[in-house]
Formats: sequence, C-alpha cells, structure tokens
Amino acid sequence: MDSATPPILKVEGMSVDIKVPAGMLHAVNRIDFSVNPGETFCIVGESGCGKTMTSLALMRLLPRSAKLTADKLEFDGHDLLNMSEARMAELRGDRLGMIFQDPMTSLNPVYTIGDQLEEVYLRHRKSTRKEARARAEFMLERVGIMSPALRLRQYPHQLSGGLRQRVMIAMTLMCEPRLVIADEPTTALDVTVQVQILQLLARLQKEFGMAIILITHNLGIVARMADHLAVMYAGKIVETGSAVDVFTRPQHPYTQGLLRCMPTHDHGAQVSRLGSIPGIVPSLIGEQHGCGFRNRCEFARDICASGEIELRTPQGASAYRCVLSPDERPARVVEAAQ
Repeated sequence: MDSATPPILKVEGMSVDIKVPAGMLHAVNRIDFSVNPGETFCIVGESGCGKTMTSLALMRLLPRSAKLTADKLEFDGHDLLNMSEARMAELRGDRLGMIFQDPMTSLNPVYTIGDQLEEVYLRHRKSTRKEARARAEFMLERVGIMSPALRLRQYPHQLSGGLRQRVMIAMTLMCEPRLVIADEPTTALDVTVQVQILQLLARLQKEFGMAIILITHNLGIVARMADHLAVMYAGKIVETGSAVDVFTRPQHPYTQGLLRCMPTHDHGAQVSRLGSIPGIVPSLIGEQHGCGFRNRCEFARDICASGEIELRTPQGASAYRCVLSPDERPARVVEAAQ
C-alpha cells in the first residue's frame, strides 16, 4: 500500500466505561491504533481484556450503561464519535460490517435466510426485492454455499454451524463494506471448519479489497492472518506492531507469556512443557494505576504499581508498554519466553 494512503480507521484515546453496582468498570482504557485499507489487523488477548468491547465501540453497539469517549474515532473520513444514531445506522451494514461470535444467536430464528440477507440490501441499496434476492444468491455462492436458492428458503436452525457462519459472512458482505470487524468468527466451530472459514475470509478480502479487524485469543489464527496486531490486557494495548515483529521479537512480558503457551510444530525441536501465565485478569472496576499485568509478571518492580506506563517505541521492533526493556530483564527468562 502507498505510504501516503491514509488509514481507513484511526482510533486515538478511545475508552469505554460502564457503570456497575460496584463502581465504574473501565472496560477499554485509552487505546490507540489504526487500520490501513485492505489489511488485516488483529486484536488478541485473554477473555476479559476488552477485545469485544472495543469492537462494539467501533460499531456504536455498546450497552446503554456504557460511556464511549475518544480523542479521535474516524472511519473513512467519518467522525464515528459524534455521528448521529440515524447516520450510524446507515453506515452499519453498508460501509462498515461485523461478523459476530455466535451465528445462531446473531441470526433471527423466525425469519428465513433469504429474508435476512435481502433486508440488508433493501435497506442500504434501495433495490427491488428481485435484485436483493439475486444479490443474496450471488453472495451465498461466493462464500461457498451450494444450492443457494434452496438455502435462502431455509431457517437458521436447519443449517450447520459452519453454514450459519458462512451466511453471516455473506450478510456482512452484501453491500461490499470497506471494513469488516470479525469478533471471534470461528469460536463455535470445529477445527476443520475453522480453517475453511479463515481461508474463506482471506479469499474474500482479496476479492472485495476490504480491511479486516480480526478479534481473537487464538495466536495460531493471528500468525496466519495478521498484517499488524495489538495485544490487549486489562483494557489497554500493551504491545502493537507488525505480526512479524511481535511474533519474532516480543517485547512485553504478557506477549512473551502468550507465545510460551503456543504449542510448536517443529518435529526436530526438543519437546518442552507448554507454558502458562499464572493468575487471572485483574478487576477493571475503580481507579486503575500502574501496570495491570504486574501481579502476574515475574519482572514486576515497585514502580509498576504507580503512575501511567508509557508506550515505548524501539527502533525496528513493536511498541510496548513496560517500565523495563527486554535487555533490562533477566536474560535466562527472556530467552525462555522467545
């Protein structure tokens, strides 16, 4: 991509705060990232780190109790933060699409597949019913569903999980969006179907020229799909950069811990114990100080508990949020993490 081409999505200082009985929950805490046209940007991290809330914030589909703030939230020249709900509804499903985690709960069980696909096209393209039906058949073919005319007359419960996910992808692409947010699109599927869905997304991305934000906790998927990625922990981005940099030279202790948890497929390498990260993601309710990973980090210092941990941007490596550089951590531990 031409370096002069502006990002299709630019996020600066975005936060999502939710009022709960125990106080204020800081689900997303001042994150920054951008997505270029045609690229795959992955957001990775454990459950409860803020990945899904980030996706819902971008789509303006947050719960009523949530408050969204940002210094900048711009998509394809549109200010998403200050956009009216009516204008946002026009954008969703048209230029900005989303594939949700569970297609069974995302599809309406009382309407046929055809009704649901056609509704998207009728709303955003002001077409005739015949044109919408033809477009729906075409999209089912593009996502690899045989006998599309028959499938359009069926209901979601009559399809397998893999077919329902393909229908969700077809629905998202009905109007050829410029950016698609895929939130754990393979979570409910078996391994062989997961691979098929990922290959399908990659093929359709090239065909339609769309950018993808892929949200997942599966590093194997990230390694296969990502151009750039952000590692989230406790509502913050703790490391971000190109997929090559993050996988070959991880900078943050959390990223190193995640990579230790990945099984290797090098048959010539010595078999070693699969890594783990002790503890759990901390509570995000109330005031947040210092590094959220400090209670699980073997390198933690007193300084980690106070103040804001700044993002460090070393030359030729990914940016990371830690008071210590990899060179300042015990060498033997760093070597084990890589």
